[in-house]
Amino acid sequence: MRNHHGKLSSNKCLGAVVALGLLALSASGADAQYQIVVTNYGVSANGMPFAIAKEKKLFEAEGITVTDIITSAGGGTTLRNMMAANAPYAEINPAAAIGAVQQGLDLKIIAENVQTVSEFTWFSKKGSKFQKPADLKGARIGFNNPRSTSVALIGLLLEGANLSMNDVKMVRTGGFGESLAALEIDTIDATPMTEPLWSQYKDKYHAIAVASEVLPPLSNVVGVTLASIDDKQKNFVRAVIRARRAAVKFMEENTAEAGDIVAKHYNIPLEVARSTVNNLIKSRTQGIPYWGTGQINYTGLDRMVKAQQSVAAIEGNVNLEAIIDTSYLPEDIRKIVR
Repeated sequence: MRNHHGKLSSNKCLGAVVALGLLALSASGADAQYQIVVTNYGVSANGMPFAIAKEKKLFEAEGITVTDIITSAGGGTTLRNMMAANAPYAEINPAAAIGAVQQGLDLKIIAENVQTVSEFTWFSKKGSKFQKPADLKGARIGFNNPRSTSVALIGLLLEGANLSMNDVKMVRTGGFGESLAALEIDTIDATPMTEPLWSQYKDKYHAIAVASEVLPPLSNVVGVTLASIDDKQKNFVRAVIRARRAAVKFMEENTAEAGDIVAKHYNIPLEVARSTVNNLIKSRTQGIPYWGTGQINYTGLDRMVKAQQSVAAIEGNVNLEAIIDTSYLPEDIRKIVR
């Protein structure tokens, strides 16, 4: 994923956006036709099941029409797009969702869509002296932006190698593509990379560590909605969750075809898309898959909150129980896993 973990700019700005969004939501039409917002759709791996749902008409199978899947860079941008587009559903990073709640938005976490950070790999140039996490002492490590997930995960990676942030030099690059350029000109020694970029460049670089092998399950992306939406919109949101769940099942059972669909919707090479889908659909972190059904794993969510708090992406105490609403999930996955 590219950095999609920003914050809303101010309470004043948020208040205006909320007012606009609630007005739009109240003016809904008679049929279940809405846009949805998915952070980094068409770019990062988190949203790939929505490409499957769109291509295989799984939304229509649930009796709804998703008129458009709006992409965004994440954080406040995703939420502003959600409100401006009258979109009852969005997929976003937990830190951004919690930050919005703390600023007064009546947002609820209603599904856990990506349960691990398995799309992350840390790498260096081939032949580099930085071959494994324990070698990173003194390394210049690239990161996207302050308080981003990439920073939080670097902290966890170093901790697992009995190192700390004080043992490395953090170099802000602004994005994963920029990190590649920085690595090439030796501005940095190591950097995280996510799918599908890793599948595209894996033969060129040395993998220092793969997240699924060195980190525990960490809630990565969640589905959210406003607590104030009406009954028609609630039914639409429930249908979106069911369609996405069916898409994940399709990806498990038809991995090669799913890769072909992703290549089409993400405009990436076929072999890269197939590799990405194959890697992530088979990925297990302590038994937990990358793309979930929507069922909420409380431990993984709480673990990500603590990781984000460590880099000030989330500030203050968080009452997860008050933010989570499982009533949108199918009954068989409504129980929170603890």
